[in-house]
Amino acid sequence: MKMTAKFLTLLFIATAFISCGDDDNEPVLEAVESKTASNIPAPQTGGQGQPVGGPFTKFSFETGAVTTSDTEWDIAFRGTTIAINGGVVTGTDDEPVRNGNAGASIASGTFASITEASGLTFIQDADGAYAIATGSDNGWYNYNPQVNQIAPISGKVLVIRTHDDKYAKVEVLSYYKDAPAQPDADSESRFYTFNYVYNPNEEQTSLE
Repeated sequence: MKMTAKFLTLLFIATAFISCGDDDNEPVLEAVESKTASNIPAPQTGGQGQPVGGPFTKFSFETGAVTTSDTEWDIAFRGTTIAINGGVVTGTDDEPVRNGNAGASIASGTFASITEASGLTFIQDADGAYAIATGSDNGWYNYNPQVNQIAPISGKVLVIRTHDDKYAKVEVLSYYKDAPAQPDADSESRFYTFNYVYNPNEEQTSLE
């Protein structure tokens, strides 16, 4: 009887020790980040029938800032065009070289309701076509020619696979400097303000 009790005690201690060891080996996940990026410039040359050009402004979700790196960027802005660091150049002037594995998907729903990147289809920039389609009502924005204004399309959320296979979601709030509630003729355009959620953990698709 005493031997059985002693054996059970030792077994319990050994099991507890092994369990603790397993817990210690589990990776510690970094917190999912929720931030707002303001006044990201997106200048361009040309347009209105002329060839569009000018360097893209590159942005990194990891740093939460504009970057000049040739490799450590995820999305980039020029006018109403958003490029991603995945695929190949589309063929316009002054595009950055794509050397990452970024992809994009346009999800329908509120920003809060898009909580997972899994199950979405991600496409990359390609010869002649951006993953985030350009043109009014094709991608993220609507153009109203009567008032000459760009407005984000409500209910469209950009889900991004980053250049290094992590995930983020983006809600464009404004295309105008300082994000005025009601842009007017005096509002300066080609400045992005957007909410984003970034998951810094590899192979983790949660966006909440």
